[in-house]
Amino acid sequence: MAQNPSSPPPGDRIAKVIARAGIASRREVERMIEAGRIEVNGKVIDRAALNVTDKDRIVVDGKPLDAPEEPKLWLYHKPTGLVTTNKDEQGRPTIYDDLPEDMPRVMSVGRLDLNSEGLLLLTNDGALKRKMELPSTGWLRRYRVRVNGRPTDATLEPLRKGIEVDGQKFQPMIVSIDRQQGANAWLTVGLREGKNREIRRAMIDIGLTVNRLIRVSYGPFQLGQLKPGEVEPVRRKILRDQLGLEMDTPNTGTAKAKPKVQRNRAPKRGKP
Repeated sequence: MAQNPSSPPPGDRIAKVIARAGIASRREVERMIEAGRIEVNGKVIDRAALNVTDKDRIVVDGKPLDAPEEPKLWLYHKPTGLVTTNKDEQGRPTIYDDLPEDMPRVMSVGRLDLNSEGLLLLTNDGALKRKMELPSTGWLRRYRVRVNGRPTDATLEPLRKGIEVDGQKFQPMIVSIDRQQGANAWLTVGLREGKNREIRRAMIDIGLTVNRLIRVSYGPFQLGQLKPGEVEPVRRKILRDQLGLEMDTPNTGTAKAKPKVQRNRAPKRGKP
């Protein structure tokens, strides 16, 4: 039967397919296509608006494209002083400078700013990254936050109701006071969205200044005892149970996590 001219061509866009294989991001793939570095079925292509299927032979920089890897997730304890990006225009060190050399190409799920630390999730799969970042997942992100000042429940009440800062609305936060420690107070803050520097900006708006911020969990994933600079893979069974992922290979549920990988450990700090 002839294909309906109005129906979309079979397969997926080539940039998506190559990105799923862990070669580069979609935008990077588009630049590679413009540079003539990608072939499909023996011909160099010059446009990204091309759908391919598993029957097409794709070659990148002279090497045949491997089949996409199954989605994977890693827990990473981001130290302070690193930016969550591939490259920084100001030349500051990035998380990718800190990761173990044998790590595959990964993307961060959300971000932590330069002066924030704690749990950062990394994945090799763009679709998984987008799924986990969606506010509709409803996942709570918890932080230990040290502020300068002596907040009371009345001080924090606007955060619990939701506030607007510089014209941007922040959803209600879950905030509790853990303890007062001299001129500083430790708080636990929970968010279901992650706008740019949201906690810091919200605290300033109610008269408090954040001087330490540690993410301790992202949904069901916990920082636990992971030390600064350490990376730990999430077991396949946990990915399946928590995210509903269907793995390409049989999963008996007994797969063991690889040993923790540590590199460039940050100096030890006092327990918060």
